[in-house]
Amino acid sequence: MAGSECEARGRRDVNAATCAPPDSPLRRRVLRAVAAGAALPLWPALARAQGRAPLMRPVPATGEALPAIGVGSWITFNVPPDTAAAASLVPVLRSFFERGGAMIDSSPMYGYSETIIGEILKQTSHPRLFSATKIWTVGKALGQMQFERSLRLWGVPKLDLVHIHNLLDWETHLPTLKALKAAGRVRYIGITTSEGVKHAEMEQALKRERFDFVQFTYNFADRRVEERLLPLAAERGCAVVINRPFDGGRLFPVVRGQPLPVWAREIDCDNWAQFFLKFVVSHPAVTCAIPATRQTAHMAENMGALYGRLPDARTRERMAQHMGTL
Repeated sequence: MAGSECEARGRRDVNAATCAPPDSPLRRRVLRAVAAGAALPLWPALARAQGRAPLMRPVPATGEALPAIGVGSWITFNVPPDTAAAASLVPVLRSFFERGGAMIDSSPMYGYSETIIGEILKQTSHPRLFSATKIWTVGKALGQMQFERSLRLWGVPKLDLVHIHNLLDWETHLPTLKALKAAGRVRYIGITTSEGVKHAEMEQALKRERFDFVQFTYNFADRRVEERLLPLAAERGCAVVINRPFDGGRLFPVVRGQPLPVWAREIDCDNWAQFFLKFVVSHPAVTCAIPATRQTAHMAENMGALYGRLPDARTRERMAQHMGTL
């Protein structure tokens, strides 16, 4: 799905989103988790990252610098409020921010995700937050209502980025988003797709209209966007967000039991997640990748790709060739 990377831990039906009340047990769980986590020592990876500059990419529309690794919330944050599963996501997002992350991507399509994100944000420090969500409905009035609901669930004064999810009724929603941007309620607007669908429609939309951002799938197993969409986005001055950088988690079984190539040290890769992510964000047209996880250890691995050397064109080809042998 557009908007985040599932780690192939199993799929579940998307539940109807609900908003937890101000005095909900979730908030009490969050406070306990924050208090407990405050005394923990820094993770080794975080300690190594200190003093090193994170990889930042400019948003073409403004020049604003954005960390090249974000986090998605499809499936992983779709857990019922007031549960242990919801509370367990607190240290995951804390780890994300501590390691220099900014973009959190969500959507009304993602069930409870916006509710959970908003509840956690109220209890955690997030000076770098770059809030990104979507409109996923048909009709102008419903689109406006969905925006207002997302704003309320996130608990922020304005949203940094609102996409039109999977291009659904995009010609209807675009004037709404333009008006919201002009009013200062949204900073950036864009369109999304995922898993290789609607590429032709997205290409036509990019040629007809000006968007600040675009989002689609790109990974070792699906490189189709290298042919047309990535060059077109660069030509049109669009920031590019990449969903499914792990191919929905399917890249990990391919490399299970396989050691990283020795030369991966030359691009500061400690694990396969960083190998996959550095390939994606090293493309010159890519602004940010949004892998998803509900595990702190996986977040640490993912955010490690935000630091160290990136592959050049020759090394990228070497990486692709290596994956082709597995």
